[in-house]
Amino acid sequence: MQFVKQGIEPTLEILKQTLVNGTPQQKMYSVAMPRQYSMLMNASHIILPFFKSNSGVMSPTSVSSLNPLSSIWCVIENIFLAATAEGLACSMRIPVGEEVLNVAKIVGAPENYLLPCYIGLGYASEDNIEVEQLKYSAEEKMHYGKW
Repeated sequence: MQFVKQGIEPTLEILKQTLVNGTPQQKMYSVAMPRQYSMLMNASHIILPFFKSNSGVMSPTSVSSLNPLSSIWCVIENIFLAATAEGLACSMRIPVGEEVLNVAKIVGAPENYLLPCYIGLGYASEDNIEVEQLKYSAEEKMHYGKW
């Protein structure tokens, strides 16, 4: 987890300012970003869903090159759905920079295995911050014939 902690302090300071002065969307982001770390650090269990990559997964030449990547994200989604059905809370954080290589080395993952994310599982804390939610109707968000 030492790789996750590196470089978080400057980011947290920016997020604190956004929480005070930002729009509702910015405030939600400023609450969510630090939670990616705290929820992972405080999770009862952490899953490291490594997958065996092929040579084309990071520079695909066809749709089939992406099969390992799309498969692992289906697995991750199913883990979240199953955990939620059991009353557990889930968190996810995508590793950045050298984290992937460092974590793979520490856990002894084979050379051609990649870590798409960390998954934290546990029970939700009771002291969650409630952030303002903007309400929209479906009609306000539908677009017909345009983006």
